[in-house]
Formats: sequence, structure tokens, C-alpha cells
Amino acid sequence: MNRVIQDEAAATKRKERQRMQTPWAEITHFAGLDWGKDHHDVLVLDGTGRIVTEFRFDHTAEGWSLCRQKLAEFPQLALAVETGHNAAIERLVTLGYRVYPVHPRSSKSYRTRKLPSGTKTDRADCWALADALRLEGDSWHALTAPQPLVQQLRLLCRDEVGLIGQRTALINQLQQALYEYYPAALEAFDDWCAPSAWAFVETFPTPQALVQAGRHRWQKFLHTHGLYRPQMNEKRLAIFAEADQFCGHEAVTAAKSTLAIALAKMLCTLERQLARYRTLIEECFQAHPAHGLFESLPGAGPKLAPRLLGELLAVQPLAEQPQVLQCLAGMAPVSYQSGRVSVVYLRRQCNRSLRCAVHLWVDLSRHYCDWAQVYYAAHRQKGQSHACALRCLGMRWLKILAAMIRNHTPYDAALHAQNQLHHGSWVLQLQPDQPAVGDAS
Repeated sequence: MNRVIQDEAAATKRKERQRMQTPWAEITHFAGLDWGKDHHDVLVLDGTGRIVTEFRFDHTAEGWSLCRQKLAEFPQLALAVETGHNAAIERLVTLGYRVYPVHPRSSKSYRTRKLPSGTKTDRADCWALADALRLEGDSWHALTAPQPLVQQLRLLCRDEVGLIGQRTALINQLQQALYEYYPAALEAFDDWCAPSAWAFVETFPTPQALVQAGRHRWQKFLHTHGLYRPQMNEKRLAIFAEADQFCGHEAVTAAKSTLAIALAKMLCTLERQLARYRTLIEECFQAHPAHGLFESLPGAGPKLAPRLLGELLAVQPLAEQPQVLQCLAGMAPVSYQSGRVSVVYLRRQCNRSLRCAVHLWVDLSRHYCDWAQVYYAAHRQKGQSHACALRCLGMRWLKILAAMIRNHTPYDAALHAQNQLHHGSWVLQLQPDQPAVGDAS
């Protein structure tokens, strides 16, 4: 499997090198693609801005074959496309085109510049993108396809996060249903993310069923699921014994217990799939040669390290630049200045999956690095919020991470301490015991 992935990665890299070796000055035609759910529009301009061809094709195998035939007339072609339709963009890159992604806000600005009247059509969008690429594309960054293994890992991690969100939604629905007819269950269990709590609902779906089961079955259930705690056992058994004294009416119990059982079964199924995702993610992560680099990050752990690898190495040329990486991860603020007005606010246009992973990792790093905790505490003392202080610490960490990716070296606490000492970092001045903290930083 790894050999196949490596061969596919090598072939992709060869296509990218061939495409990117063409200097910008030799690009003769510029295309804009406006994507849709079931069809896409393409418009091609020459170097003078004259429209040479335009066509629409369906999002099918036949449609993409037609697109390749039409664009084969322009071997030196650059293509601009608005971000959002990942399947279309991925196919364009796979087919070997020189693709330049455009943010939706920028795309709207380009269209307004060409059509200040507010006119909006698919053809106008294509024309605006193609002309913007013709005039300004020499300073844009072409899209590069990530390695198949990195892309698989990134998608697995993103889908895992999505499934975790669905699990949270199901748990909230289950708790709401229990609140309406089964308050004793909520009182007896605190952690409703645990499968044992869902098993309790399946085993004793109603307060009446719980009371009728009796003390022996209660104790057997607690022992079977590892829930027997001497300090909690008697309290739980007392709650079970009085479960039917405060509960919903018969009709409410009959309806909501059906919903609760359905939600519990869905949660059990989803938990098994999440376990499968975790296994696949770990396999992909260990198969990548750079896994040791991300494992060395303090606080990353087995869950955040694969997410960071997938998100960062998918855009590796950009991840090697500290300032670009800080903006891409949403750690760098956005400033607005006009006359006497000067405002700094949160950057919202960023890679949200990367921002979430970095935010969680930076927060955990405070428990493993003394310098990180000191840096965070110093910003909190300035009156900054928890999230703002974490973003400031994230700026610092991403600068280190960019150097790690650029030099292909794992994190070295001793080397970082030497660099802090060499540059006279103010963080060292705030640490009570500099030699000990330097060794652990």
C-alpha cells in the first residue's frame, strides 16, 4: 500500500514540476472557471484580453472529457477558479492545469471592478476571474496537489472532527429527551460521552423498567461496565430506587423512551466508526516519514499531531513561511486603519480546520513547556482574554513550527532554550529559575 502511495505521489510531483516549470511570461492564455453543483462554465482570454472561447460542461465524465478537449487548444494556459468546490478544483489540478485559487471575497471584488452596475452572471464571473488572472496573476500562488497520503490523512482527520460534532449533537438530543421523562438517569451519570451511559439507556429505557429490575441487576450493570465506585455506589442505587417518583407522564415516557433508545443505538454505532477512523488515522500518520517531527511537538499527542501534519504538509511551501503560516492558521490579527481610526480584530478568513487544531495544541503545550506557560501568563496579565493570549502564543509556536518544517528537524527543547538565551528573550527574564526552565523549555 505504501509503495502505491509513493508511486502516486511521485507521479503527481512530476506533473506539478512540468506545469510549474513554464515561466509566467510564457503563459499565452488565461481562463476563468465558474463552478456549479452539476455544471461548470469556462471562459478563455488571450494576452490582450480578447475572448477566444467560452463553453459550459456538465460535472460528469463526459463533461470533463469535453473540457479537456476544449482546453487542449491552449497548451500554455493558466486557470483561475473561486474556492469552494473541492471536487472541481481537485480534478483540475489532477489533470495537470496550472490552477490559481481565488477567495470568494476577492472574486466578488474583481466582478464589481468589471461590472460596477452590480450585474452578476456565470459568464461575468468567468470573465472577471480570467481578466484578473491576466493582469495580476504573476504575483499569485498556483495551487499544488498534496501527496496522496497527506491528502488522505487530512480528509480522515476532518471527517473525524465532523463525526465528533455529530456525536455531540446526538448526546445533546439524548440529554434533552432524558430531561423530559427520565431525570434520574441524568442525576446518576455525569459523563454522557461514555458508552456505558448509552448502554444504561438501552438496558433500562424507562424509570419504571429501572425500578422493576431490582438491586441485583443494578449492581451487575455497574460491575459489567466498570462503573462500580465505593464512594458513588450507594448514591446511585438510591437514585435508581426512587427513579419512578419523579418522571414524565405515561404518554411522554412512551414517546421519549423510544427516541432515547434510538439515539443511544446511533451513538453506539457512531462510536464504533470513530474507533475505526482513529485506527486509519494512526496508520496513515505512522506511514508518513515526517510523523516524528509532529510527534515531537509538546502537547500535540496522538490526536492533534496527525491533524497538524495533514493540514500543514498539504500546503508545505506556504507552511515554511512563518508569516504566511500565522495568517493561514488564523493566529495573526487583522488591522484596520483609516485616519484616526485604528482597530485590530480576529482574523476570520483562514483555514478553520488548521486554526482549531493549532488552538487546541497551543493550549495543551502550556502544560508541557514552562516558557509557553510564562508567555501565556504574561499576555493574560496585560488584560488579554484566554483566546487572545493563546493566539499570541500560537504566533510564537508557528514560527518555531515553520522552521521545523523548513529544516526537517523535530522540536528540540534544549536548542530552543539556547536560542532564547542567545537572543535575550524576555520570556527568560520572567522565569524564576532560568537554568531549570531552559532545560525544560
